[in-house]
Parts: sequence; structure tokens; C-alpha cells
Amino acid sequence: MKPGIHPDYVACRVTCSCGNAFETRAVVPAIHVDVCSICHPFYTGQQRLVDTTGQVDRFERRRRKSRA
Repeated sequence: MKPGIHPDYVACRVTCSCGNAFETRAVVPAIHVDVCSICHPFYTGQQRLVDTTGQVDRFERRRRKSRA
């Protein structure tokens, strides 16, 4: 590797919105994430329902409105 072209690799504190926090190493000292392995539905086994029909209806209304 060429000397002097790589960023500093420092200790990093990762904080999730659920309150979970852990330490790793990265080029920034702090990272904030929305989901982690503690609260992600894939790891917890809980399924979250998403209001896809409401989103589709809103999209269709906007599309019809833009064509008019």
C-alpha cells in the first residue's frame, strides 16, 4: 500500500435507534444506525406489516393528478 493515502482507522461507537450500542473500528468515530441485529425483524423473527396498499393508492392518485 502507498503510505499517506489511506484514512486513519480509529475505534468507532455504533449506536442503534433501539438503544443497542457496540464498538468496532472504522474511519469515523461514531455511527448511528436505524436497525441492528438486535431489533431487525430477520433476526428477531417478528414480522412488521407495511402499509403497501396505502402507498400504492397515494402513488396512483399523484400519477392521475399529474396526467390531468
